[in-house]
Amino acid sequence: MKRDLLEEMRNGVKLTTRDQIKLIFSLSLPAILAQISFVFMEYIDAAMVGQLGANPSASIGLVAPLTWVFFGIMSASVTGFSVQVAQWIGANDGKKARNTFKLGAIVTFTLSFIFCAIGLGIASHVPVWLGGEEAIRGDATSYFGIFMGALPIFLATTFMSGMLRCSGNIRTPSFIHIGICVLDVFFNSLLIFESHDFSLFGLDIHIPCAGLGVSGAATGTVLAELCGGIALLCAIMRKKCALRPVRGEKLTWEPAIVLQATKISIPIAFEHIVLSGALVVTTAIIAPLGAISLAANSLAVSAESICYMPGFGIAEAATTLVGQSIGAKRFDLTKRLSWMCIAFGIATMGVMGALMYAAAPIMFAILTPVGAIQILGIRVLRIEAFAEPLYGAALVCTGSLRGAGDTLVPSLLNLASMWGVRITLSYLLVDSMGLVGIWTAMAIELSCRGCLLLVRVYRKDWSKSLIAESASSKSTPAESAPAESASVESAPAEPTPAESAPAKSAPVEAAPVEV
Repeated sequence: MKRDLLEEMRNGVKLTTRDQIKLIFSLSLPAILAQISFVFMEYIDAAMVGQLGANPSASIGLVAPLTWVFFGIMSASVTGFSVQVAQWIGANDGKKARNTFKLGAIVTFTLSFIFCAIGLGIASHVPVWLGGEEAIRGDATSYFGIFMGALPIFLATTFMSGMLRCSGNIRTPSFIHIGICVLDVFFNSLLIFESHDFSLFGLDIHIPCAGLGVSGAATGTVLAELCGGIALLCAIMRKKCALRPVRGEKLTWEPAIVLQATKISIPIAFEHIVLSGALVVTTAIIAPLGAISLAANSLAVSAESICYMPGFGIAEAATTLVGQSIGAKRFDLTKRLSWMCIAFGIATMGVMGALMYAAAPIMFAILTPVGAIQILGIRVLRIEAFAEPLYGAALVCTGSLRGAGDTLVPSLLNLASMWGVRITLSYLLVDSMGLVGIWTAMAIELSCRGCLLLVRVYRKDWSKSLIAESASSKSTPAESAPAESASVESAPAEPTPAESAPAKSAPVEAAPVEV
């Protein structure tokens, strides 16, 4: 019989070093696979748009950082609730976990529609504010507007995926995200290009396409995310899912949980605003350098993500492991698992950085046929390769600390690093070194960020990170009823078949990086 190491951890079973390594790998590898598939999706997307010329690539590169600002804020609201779900499940309190899931859906969706309206209202002004050239403003406005109009769909995928991961089920959302990537490529191939013909075994085949260009790239991604959101909702409604609604179990408004989510989310949202805002500033610094530099920067970011996406995958595993081990009050195991995840992240991204350095010419040959963009992109990408190990440390440290609900200090460290090092150096180096100077500043800043967060983890007292218990103590007596035992892989036991039927409700749209 296959062992459930997460359940053993929650139930106080002693885990050997081999068990711990196996647990980390079992959670990390599906997430890494999903993140790498996302990278290949970006590569193919970028290559498709790149075939249209420098201006379409530059138009996406101009507004992409601002889309990350909005999406980062939405993702932060998800994290505030998903971390608590991880700790409630670690404490074997399935009822609290499901109630936290429902509260999170209400709060995050309300926010998503508010920000959707704001984004649509400013879409036509964004390219002008960012200093984009007249030739790329139309495509940039279209791309940004489509993305912001679909923000609730993107949040639905992020919300349900994050909740499943923190419940301990990383495999399902990971494979669904791989499916999203495949669908994205399929939809984009139909929507970006004009209709065309090709021959197969002597047969002439006509492929009808929409020819929407940059707008087609955005629309294809939205359609893929919509399909993924439906699949994730089906996964949550499965009988084995601990978050599946239980008939007769009503939503309870618990201010303590919402307040705790706010305390966790606000620093993360602030961090995303700071980091993504800095990327917007960086884009504004690059914009006067021309379309070639903008396109090279945009494509280099896509190329670099082959390195840091595995770090995000390991960070997701670290958040789940830290959250559930703290909920189970296995604080000695929390510290050990955290450092093992960090070491795995540094090693993985170090290897990926070396591969990226060697494969940079191949990457850019795939991404764009424009020689000037290739030369500049290869040069800046190789600079960044040297920062990948410490960037891996920064990503996994952040994941570990979030599992403990520690978000304020890491956010302040990121603020100091981004604005004190990257932006300052970018302004100092751009005149003399152009885009190369900006990427040099980026490499130095990522290394500083990794060192700062390593010190934070080293000084962390994990025994003071039990969010679930503190939130429970603030609940009313009715809300603090004895917890039921819930397994991640099995739904809570209900007394009668009637009560075990899934609650009938309309699918709620609830739901990819920090750079």
